[in-house]
Amino acid sequence: MTEQPLLSLLAKLLPTPSLLTSEEALKPYECDGLSVYKGLPLAVVLPETLEQAQAIIQLCKQHHTPVIARGAGTGLAGGAMPTKDAVVLSLAKFNQILEVDADNRTATVQPGVRNLAISEAVAEHGLYYAPDPSSQIACTIGGNVAENSGGVHCLKYGLTVHNVLGLKFLTIDGELIELGGKALDDAGYDLLALLHGSEGLLGVIVEVTVKLLPKPEMAQVCMAMFDDIEKAGQAVCDVIAAGIVPAGLEMMDNLAIQAAEAYAQVGYPTDVAAIVLCEVDGTADGVREHMRKVEMVLAKAGAVETRVSRSEEQRLRFWAGRKAAFPAVGRLAPDYYCMDGTIPKARLAEVLKQIAAWSDEFGLPVANVFHAGDGNMHPLILYDANKAGELEKTEMFGKKILELCVQVGGTITGEHGVGVEKLDAMCVQFGKAELGQFFAIKDAFDDKRLLNPGKAVPTLHRCAELGRMHVHNGELPHPELDRF
Repeated sequence: MTEQPLLSLLAKLLPTPSLLTSEEALKPYECDGLSVYKGLPLAVVLPETLEQAQAIIQLCKQHHTPVIARGAGTGLAGGAMPTKDAVVLSLAKFNQILEVDADNRTATVQPGVRNLAISEAVAEHGLYYAPDPSSQIACTIGGNVAENSGGVHCLKYGLTVHNVLGLKFLTIDGELIELGGKALDDAGYDLLALLHGSEGLLGVIVEVTVKLLPKPEMAQVCMAMFDDIEKAGQAVCDVIAAGIVPAGLEMMDNLAIQAAEAYAQVGYPTDVAAIVLCEVDGTADGVREHMRKVEMVLAKAGAVETRVSRSEEQRLRFWAGRKAAFPAVGRLAPDYYCMDGTIPKARLAEVLKQIAAWSDEFGLPVANVFHAGDGNMHPLILYDANKAGELEKTEMFGKKILELCVQVGGTITGEHGVGVEKLDAMCVQFGKAELGQFFAIKDAFDDKRLLNPGKAVPTLHRCAELGRMHVHNGELPHPELDRF
């Protein structure tokens, strides 16, 4: 069928402002936070009701048209990048907090609700939602589930998957499926966890029930300064080895510190090689006891100075610089490439040393920002896309970093997902058998492969062409594996 009948049918389903088809209207949807990769979709739809969303998906399946679900567009891996034949299904108007159950410490929200808005809505009950990505002021809970987002406090409180109790999602047939609920556990296979990090390939999330936590009685942050970045990396390991479970354990190198301080003016020292931020929360007595231990461990690890927050305002100020790191670094160069990989904490120092060596080799500065406590690193490679060949050089640098993550026993992503950015890196981490299983799961939910096609899982032929995988005589474990 041609495009026109589908657009005409969509126009009958939606009010005129909720169907976007002109180039001017589609431009804001051409990419997500990874603006290197762009494309205009066939149309963007903004349904307001579940029934509208169901009808849209059903129409798209009937017309063999891909559907790309989109939240706030803050993703950093190209997971929401459209293709010319696709319909982008925006969940922006699904932005209501449906229920706050303070007694059971849960909140049920629509996918377009901002991450931070949940904590703001339940603050009067002395509760909050723990996962806190740096983009929490803008990113939405549906996108958080799709990417299994983390944040500075995920070390103690877990990723999105550890804080979601229930989901409702639409299949490619428009069927509404409910997983989990307010109970702490559910019978059968753990499909709830499977949907987390599925990047829109398995279904369209339309409702989320999250777990709420009581605000801790007290929280303090220790900021430790180091004259050597490898010492700072080792200090992170020493804190964990000491049996301390921080609420957050972050690290920034000098370039990131300078950028954050110039941008946020929070009192960071700009003449040190690195800082480590270690937060402890709990009861007042417990926090004071653990903070004394944290200071001793960091000093023994080589910190030249430590500062402990003495008020809630100062604690928030310490974190404000870290949370502002990404926009702050954006002022240092015309462009930057935000990497996302995870490594064993014990290998942090050597990985930092190798990244520094590659930075010199490629002639590209790197600002390093880490969720250091769980080994999730975010090297920010500075470049200028207007200079011929510099983007390609930057991408090559980034691929070497991801390959290094795998070599030291880590993974190619921690929280940003694969999207289109890390398809080639997936060939480094996974073999034919694993990729075949990924496609089998995809087919169980969406055998026509219409939900967010071309994302997250590379074809075996692509891996073989890259020289990353041997495909015997071109044989594939699934007859249509290369279509996806």
